[in-house]
Amino acid sequence: MSSVAVLWVAPSSPNPDPMNSGLIRVLESSRLLSPCLNQRLNTGKRSSSSSVMSCRRGRSSVVSSSLVASPAAGEITLSSEEKVYNVVLKQAALVNKQLRNLDDAKKPQDIVLPGTTTGSLSLLGDAYDRCGEVCAEYAKTFYLGTLLMTPERRKAIWAIYVWCRRTDELVDGPNASHITPMALDRWEARLEDLFRGRPFDMLDAALADTVARYPVDIQPFRDMVEGMRMDLRKSRYKNFDDLYLYCYYVAGTVGLMSVPVMGIDPKSKATTESVYNAALALGIANQLTNILRDVGEDAGRGRVYLPQDELAQAGLSDEDIFAGKVTDKWRNFMKMQLKRARMFFDEAEKGVTELDAASRWPVWASLLLYRRILDEIEANDYNNFTKRAYVGKAKKIAALPLAYAKSILKASSSR
Repeated sequence: MSSVAVLWVAPSSPNPDPMNSGLIRVLESSRLLSPCLNQRLNTGKRSSSSSVMSCRRGRSSVVSSSLVASPAAGEITLSSEEKVYNVVLKQAALVNKQLRNLDDAKKPQDIVLPGTTTGSLSLLGDAYDRCGEVCAEYAKTFYLGTLLMTPERRKAIWAIYVWCRRTDELVDGPNASHITPMALDRWEARLEDLFRGRPFDMLDAALADTVARYPVDIQPFRDMVEGMRMDLRKSRYKNFDDLYLYCYYVAGTVGLMSVPVMGIDPKSKATTESVYNAALALGIANQLTNILRDVGEDAGRGRVYLPQDELAQAGLSDEDIFAGKVTDKWRNFMKMQLKRARMFFDEAEKGVTELDAASRWPVWASLLLYRRILDEIEANDYNNFTKRAYVGKAKKIAALPLAYAKSILKASSSR
C-alpha cells in the first residue's frame, strides 16, 4: 500500500500506491487535527511540552497527548504527530535560512554523471527528459498538471516523482517478493551518494541536480525508504497514531520534498511551517483515500490498512473485511473514515492558497480530483471490496476550470 503521491498531486500507482457516538473520540485522536497542532498552524510556532500537555486537559482519557509518558522507562516519548512535526520544522528552517541569506542559497554543484568524469549539461538534459517520459507513461493526469508549471520546476518535480516511483516499486513492483531489508539499506546508501552529487545512474542524476538547486533536505527521502521497510514487516495498524506515521512515510514525505520546488507566494503572510503542514496534510489525505479505496484489493494480499481499535469499536474485525460484505456496521465505519480524510483535505486547502501562483492551479486540480474519490466510494454504497472508486474523464475535465477559479479567487481573497 505504499504510494507515489508527489505532494499536492494525486498518486499514480493503482495500488500505492477509519464511528456515531465514537466519532468524537476518533476525530479528537487525529493528530493533525488536534487543538495543539491547530494552535501551531495558527501561530507558526512549535508548542512547548507544557502547552502540549495543557491542551490535553479536559479531553477524554482515551485521547493520547502529543507527548506520552512511557510507563516502562519513565521517559517522555514522542507520538507520531510530534515525530513528524520535528521533520516539518527542519524543512521549514532550511527554506527560511535560504530566504534570509540569499547569498547562501543553494548553487548547483558539479554532478558527476555515470560513465563520465565531469558533469554534462546535455546529458543532464537527457536525464530530465527521461524522467518526464516516465512520468507521462505512468502518471498521465499528473504529467499534464506539471506542464502548467515553469520549465525548471516541471523538471524538478519529474525527478522527484521518478525517484519516489522507483522507491515504491521496490515493495510494490514485479520484483517485490525478492526485496529484503538489506536491499532497502543499499537503496538508502545510494540516496546518500546522490545527495553528495554522485548519482548511480541517469535518473538519479536528475534528482541530484534538483536537490542541489532547491532547499530540499534528505530526511523525507530517508523516511520514505523507512516506509518501504514498514511495508515489508507490517500488515496491521493498531490505531490511527500507528497508521498516521505510515501515511507520513509513504505519502506525507512527498509533500515535504516538493514544497521547495513548488515555491511559496512571495506575498504570502503565512508561516513557512504552516505551508509545510498543509502539504503534509494533503499527503496524509491522499494516502487515506488510497487506503479507503483499496480495502478489498489489499485484503486480497492479506493486508488491512485500517486502525484495529476503531474496527473493534465499530463491531468489526479483519474477518469482516476478508468476507467483503457491505453491512450497516461497515457503512457507519466508512462514513467516519471518509469524514477524517476530508478533514485532512480541508487542512491541505489552506496551504494551496499560499503556493506560488505558477503552482496553484495544478495543485488545486489534483486536490479536487483526488478528493472526489471519496465521493465515488459513497456512490458505490461503501462497497470498496469489489468496486473500485474512480473519477471519470468527464469529471476530471470539469474540475479544471473550477480548480483554476479557486487558484485565482482564493489567492486574492487571502490577501
